Amino acid sequence: MAGTKDKNTIAGVFQGTSRGFGFVTPEGGTDRDGDYFIPPRATGGAWHGDKVTIAPDRADPFDGDRRSARIVSVLERANKTVTGTLRRFERELWLQPDSDKLPGPIKLTGKSRGLHSGEKAAVEVQSYGGGGKPPLGALRETFGKAGTREAAAAAILYNYEIDREFPVNVLEQAEAAAETVPAEALAGRLDLRGRCVITIDGASAKDLDDAVSLERDASGRWVLGVHIADVSHYVAEKSPLDLEAWERGTSVYFADQVIPMLPVELSNGICSLNPQVDRLALTCLMTMSEGGEVLGHSVHKSVIRTTERMTYEDCNLLLADSLPEEAVLRTQKRALEERYAHILPMLRDMAVLAKALEKRRRLRGSLDLDTSESYIICDEQGRPVDIRTRRQGESEALIESFMLCANETVAQHLFEREKPGVYRVHEKPSADKAEGLKTMLEPFGYTFQEADNFTLQKILEDAGTKPEAPIISTMVLRSLMKARYDTQNLGHFGLAAKYYCHFTSPIRRYPDLMVHRILSRVIEDGERQGKAPWEKRMAVMAQKAAVQSSEREIAAQNAEREIEKLYMAEYMSGHIGEELTGAVSGVTKFGLFIMLPSGVEGLLPAEALPGDKWHYDEKRMTLRGEHTGRVFSFGMALEVVCVQADPGSGQIDFRLAGEGELPVIAPREKRHELPIAPDFVRGKPRTKAGGRRARPPRHKAGRGGGRKR
Repeated sequence: MAGTKDKNTIAGVFQGTSRGFGFVTPEGGTDRDGDYFIPPRATGGAWHGDKVTIAPDRADPFDGDRRSARIVSVLERANKTVTGTLRRFERELWLQPDSDKLPGPIKLTGKSRGLHSGEKAAVEVQSYGGGGKPPLGALRETFGKAGTREAAAAAILYNYEIDREFPVNVLEQAEAAAETVPAEALAGRLDLRGRCVITIDGASAKDLDDAVSLERDASGRWVLGVHIADVSHYVAEKSPLDLEAWERGTSVYFADQVIPMLPVELSNGICSLNPQVDRLALTCLMTMSEGGEVLGHSVHKSVIRTTERMTYEDCNLLLADSLPEEAVLRTQKRALEERYAHILPMLRDMAVLAKALEKRRRLRGSLDLDTSESYIICDEQGRPVDIRTRRQGESEALIESFMLCANETVAQHLFEREKPGVYRVHEKPSADKAEGLKTMLEPFGYTFQEADNFTLQKILEDAGTKPEAPIISTMVLRSLMKARYDTQNLGHFGLAAKYYCHFTSPIRRYPDLMVHRILSRVIEDGERQGKAPWEKRMAVMAQKAAVQSSEREIAAQNAEREIEKLYMAEYMSGHIGEELTGAVSGVTKFGLFIMLPSGVEGLLPAEALPGDKWHYDEKRMTLRGEHTGRVFSFGMALEVVCVQADPGSGQIDFRLAGEGELPVIAPREKRHELPIAPDFVRGKPRTKAGGRRARPPRHKAGRGGGRKR
């Protein structure tokens, strides 16, 4: 159903639920208190994520606090394609959507020969149903047997329009790129091949897009060089490579896999700052005081030849002040000191400067969210065999400090010259987020008046090494706004930075590539006065890139999170029945989310809690027993037992340990599971079958559903 707004209706986005009702957030609204409740019989054929118009009710029949409305028209559909599991009913084939927020099974049109019940598939929606008629869809892709991690991951990637494969014309262009830098490409570039330049990355990294150098100038001041692969030299505007990178927006990482933004022929080849070979770069040289203040800077097109390809692991060992009494580690360190004796003084100076930069950020109000990152270890067959947490070492912090400094400097460089730019912006927490944080912190004894940088950092510092510190850090993190890309320089709240952009990863992020293009033009113009002819066109491109990249970043993050849940569920399927220690990471009316120290998160359903009637307090995030008075709250430590782990859905369920033998938790049922209502199986519309595609259609992504600052 489609329609248009009138003066008596309100436009917004419909958020469906598994229970049939939903909510509409009005356009421009951010406060949940401004949502309208949509009863099950008032959804007007809208699906989750659709842009709709609503007519508010004169009086709320449910309660006096919540406003209700009915949907009168659907302005824009969010779900052009839907993934799910094929189910056969009588002679007809239906798709049961993966998302329980969608209204129900979709009837497949066309021939179904060769298709089997239980296959994971995607359909293109042809009709959204209504009036007793079911939704109709044409098959677009199959992914294998449902219930497996592989098929579920493939469906998630399809849903978020993430392609593993590159189009032929893109691959051809990448393969045609030179393997070495030709002499003519060096014209006009700053030659830094005689400077000691190193890369520091993970041991398995192959796309090395940043390198660093450090020396003293004649006045004894630091000169920090951040050298970034000049990807824009190889990815020409509006070329097949450029258009594909724009569509992708970012590389996608999960478990032991990466789906790159650029073909590996470029990302791991001529664009990668491999050791002892000439590479084209964009270099930001920053002159600094001993305390890390940037006294001056310059940006150049350059040519570099990295001296060493260092790893975080080796650098952390080299920089360690003390080591455990392990002879192996001491022997390894001595060997590394001999191997890297020529760069060890520079590396130690880098560590000193990095600490000075970190101190400056802290003093201006940058938030230090001490969060650990879970990573999944897979065997040779790609199966998860372990989940560990990774904490930042000294070399990781060193590189982060230098990259942050370069990003700030480049952003300031563009802003002060009034040139187009793509900025990384992060706004102050909204009033409702700040109020929500205040309510959650009160039980822990923390309070505040205003959620500014210094207040939030003081709370984090006060938590210190207390048992609740990880929970407090998580609470603060969840209260922050989502960072995004914009052509306006709005600053970065979390970093307390007046200017900030992404400049340092053009191999894996399109905004960085856009910034490089603009910088190259600025460098070529030299001291040109006034507006250059290219600026107007580049400003339009920057705006489009900011919007597209923000959307694709969200899609990538959602896909990464959902796929990693599949891996975690597969890993936990080998730990059914084990007693584990976790903490409450979320509280809802339907149960408690429990996070283990490894980062694995599962649900402890309300029906599995000891016998009582449980009341949910949304503001305080608690479940309270009506008869026992027992309270479950955010951050509470609990002993649990894993009772279910499904690699096909990512579903992990727990029960409390020591509460007796509770019944096994039944799988969470989806709304409108087959067999379906008789009205839905009447009639056989004659429509043409949809053919299968090798890659997802480039439709607007449905609104489904680190390291990146």
